[in-house]
Amino acid sequence: MTLSSWSVAVALGGNLPPLPGRLVTAARALAQLALPASFRCSPLFRTAPVGGPPGQPPYCNAVVLLATTLTPEELLAALQALEAAAGRERLQPWGPRTLDLDLLWHGSQRRHSPQLVLPHPRLLERSFVLAPLAALDPQLVPPGQPGPGPGRCVADLLAALLPRLPDPPPERLPPPPGWPGL
Repeated sequence: MTLSSWSVAVALGGNLPPLPGRLVTAARALAQLALPASFRCSPLFRTAPVGGPPGQPPYCNAVVLLATTLTPEELLAALQALEAAAGRERLQPWGPRTLDLDLLWHGSQRRHSPQLVLPHPRLLERSFVLAPLAALDPQLVPPGQPGPGPGRCVADLLAALLPRLPDPPPERLPPPPGWPGL
């Protein structure tokens, strides 16, 4: 699948209750931002926390792919509004959260500001992003890879990353009621 097919990718996650209900609500809200017939949502995955304070509960994560007429900055504002509506408080970096929505890429757009970096600078290092992307389309080639050429597909990136992780691999979860995924 080419990036022109899915111009936007957003990661969803959280590790504070009520999950996965909050993720269902967020995914449905993101579907409302999508152009007709352009929304796809991965399955949910249980993942270990990355960074942050010790003793956090595991996360639930997913990724949505969509096309939208919103600019990257408009979409970021919409994502932050959804986080705020879910009670998101930014108390400590990589700390527990009710809802985390990360804009992974927005077509071929590049941004490097204090508010927004595109493509997301750590998307290729996060199994909680690569596993949901691979569930949607293992051959998808995400942007932001070093070097010339199109880069590696998410299945290959995930396979190379998993042996290096100190934590268990992402665990695919059964879909909760109302989940708009596969």
